[in-house]
Amino acid sequence: MAEETEHPPSPSSARTLAEALWFPAALFLGFLFAFTPALHAPQPHHAKVVIAHPAVERRIDSQLQLHHPGGFDVTAVTDGRAARQAVLNRDAAAGFVADRRHPVLYVAKANGMSLELALRDAFTEVAARSHKQLKVVDVAPTASKDLMGSTLVYFGIAWSVPGYILATTLLRAVTFSRLRKLLTIAGVAALFSVVGNLIGAGLGYIPAAPSAMAISFLLTMAVATSSSGLAPFTRQFFPAVGMGLFIVLSIPTSGGVAPAPMLPTFFQHVHAVMPLANAVDALRGVLYFDGAGVLEPVLVLCAWIAGGAALLGLDAWLRSRRATGRYADDEDEVEEPPVDDPASEMPTPTALPVHRHHFGEPMPTLVGTVHDSEHQPVRGAAVTVMDTKGRQLVRTTTDAHGEYAAAGLPEGYLRIVVSSVGRNPLVHQKLLRSGAVVRADFALRSRAVEVSQQAH
Repeated sequence: MAEETEHPPSPSSARTLAEALWFPAALFLGFLFAFTPALHAPQPHHAKVVIAHPAVERRIDSQLQLHHPGGFDVTAVTDGRAARQAVLNRDAAAGFVADRRHPVLYVAKANGMSLELALRDAFTEVAARSHKQLKVVDVAPTASKDLMGSTLVYFGIAWSVPGYILATTLLRAVTFSRLRKLLTIAGVAALFSVVGNLIGAGLGYIPAAPSAMAISFLLTMAVATSSSGLAPFTRQFFPAVGMGLFIVLSIPTSGGVAPAPMLPTFFQHVHAVMPLANAVDALRGVLYFDGAGVLEPVLVLCAWIAGGAALLGLDAWLRSRRATGRYADDEDEVEEPPVDDPASEMPTPTALPVHRHHFGEPMPTLVGTVHDSEHQPVRGAAVTVMDTKGRQLVRTTTDAHGEYAAAGLPEGYLRIVVSSVGRNPLVHQKLLRSGAVVRADFALRSRAVEVSQQAH
């Protein structure tokens, strides 16, 4: 028997393997280089603390820098009241008063228990060098069932990750207009916000505050809108970009396991721009600090929403410009839809069986019938849908009733070619608008009939 020889994988096989593995490989590296460096050893990095009485500020700063280099940024305030107020105003993570009998450390558990413990340990050492016992005062305690001061992060994840998932599922809602998609995002964000806050307050995990609903609403809106705006520009890389931004980078820098002052410097910068981290900061401000430090994170959330809306508008404008430029001279050009409610789509052209729509199936964006000159349905007619460059998008055949359907077609002009044995082919040009269903019906004439008419 002849020995079988193994052949090296073809270039197409290698490409298929690369296309299958790049996404899990990217996530694997993302988790390694985001979660591990950010959270493997939380410790203070340039945490802001204030010291009452300028006379002792330099001495305590020297002690902290000796035992915790780079851990604290120390400034002086006039007295103990100012030190306490600095923590309440969120200008400092801690305030220290070097009292002669019992030094006092003002902290806020609402900033996270791990940060409170790190501050307590560092200033216990400072007090011990003067042979004194440190007194710790919590000026912003958390809800009774939030023992670690991190519950807000878990609620934030519940409001942000589903926002990304919502954007991905709306990509397939091709029968929704652009405005309807944005209204859906707003409606879902409002529902999630109300339900999440009611459950959190009812179970005692977070305090009840109407302003917290507004912030959680902005968080879901920020993630969903920006995800929708990124989708048409990142295309097949959208899942990696979306998960990279709103899961891989957002969760470790959110301030849950490690509050922002305990993150390495690079991740502190990431924390400053991520929607989840800013929402958690704003929620802490309205729930535990009487609104202190809320404006900046709210502006960051609004910037994400505005950026997503701008990308959506840019995509709609580019689509309109391409379509208008290609068909400006066509006699039967259809007027371009107004750019009033930007949306994004990642079309996957697919032929559909013609039947009553079932839950979970894609909605058709192109439907039609093919009949003959006597208005009888033509079964098995070939229907080919092409883009403006002549590339085939999808091919299907008509059923017993002469009907056909297709889904996932991109916005813009389409050419639909229908042919059948013994009949002359026909071509229709249609404009597919966002949220609309295009209908293209055909009446095929027999070649024998046409030849007979020409003979007479």
